[in-house]
Amino acid sequence: MVDPVVLFFLLGAMAGFVRSDLRLPEALYETLTILLLLSIGLKGGVELARQPLLAIAPRAGAVTALGLLLPLLAYPLLRKAGRLSRADAASIAAHYGSVSVGTYAVALAHLATRHIDAGEGSALYVALLEAPAIFVGIWLARRGGARGRPVRWRALLREVVLGRSVVLLMGGLAIGWAAGPDGMQPLEPLFFDLFKGLLALFLLELGMVAARRAGELRRTGLFLILFGIAMPLFSSLLGGLLGVALGMSVGETALLATLAASASYIAVPAAMRLAVPEANPALSLAASLGVTFPFNVLVGIPLYLGLARQLHGL
Repeated sequence: MVDPVVLFFLLGAMAGFVRSDLRLPEALYETLTILLLLSIGLKGGVELARQPLLAIAPRAGAVTALGLLLPLLAYPLLRKAGRLSRADAASIAAHYGSVSVGTYAVALAHLATRHIDAGEGSALYVALLEAPAIFVGIWLARRGGARGRPVRWRALLREVVLGRSVVLLMGGLAIGWAAGPDGMQPLEPLFFDLFKGLLALFLLELGMVAARRAGELRRTGLFLILFGIAMPLFSSLLGGLLGVALGMSVGETALLATLAASASYIAVPAAMRLAVPEANPALSLAASLGVTFPFNVLVGIPLYLGLARQLHGL
């Protein structure tokens, strides 16, 4: 049975392709984004409250290392096979080393529908995977004396660390951890019970956005379409293997594989615009939002859960 939230995404995509005048008010989309980010952070914080923080430190370090590795693997392929400029290849690599909170939210809903425990601390992994790829992408773009404006590191650090997604995720984690399961009960109707409904509306809008971005792929050729599918499959395998190596459950492994396979379309575009202005943002967004996000939502997440089960011998 197809998850209803996926059908909302398909409805949005269909509306976008037929050029319907359907639009969510911008203020509503912003509100949905805030509520989803807070919900994910609060859920992770409640789970973290059930265990010692030091217990997840090794996992946090390994996940951060994964965020550094993924753009380093993507960059040579983009440069040599895709024949992209240094700036464009570095920017796209950074997108694919970071994460999509929307994809993660769909994966959470997918696991919940199948009564699979998502484990504790996965929201922390989302926050940890936001930043490393950005700095690797900037280094890739600037190494070897690449031209362009000097990187304003202070402004960039502020953009990354104090960006909306990181602040809301980490703030939610802190609140959920401090309040604990009992303290969060009065807020459950808004942040937990309505999560799937909020996600459905969010995906309705993203379906329309993805349909509009897909048109840009006509100008970028077949390579980005192939890359936008092949890279997530490869990255999910690395994430799944890391999850097994770290002793994660099936649900946690599936989530880590999904995070590794996702591509950012919120935090990284803003940071790359600031640090690598010569990169073409249309290429990155066409690949991440026009190809990878729909692929993951429609096909990838069930594959990554199947991969996690296979790796665990189930």
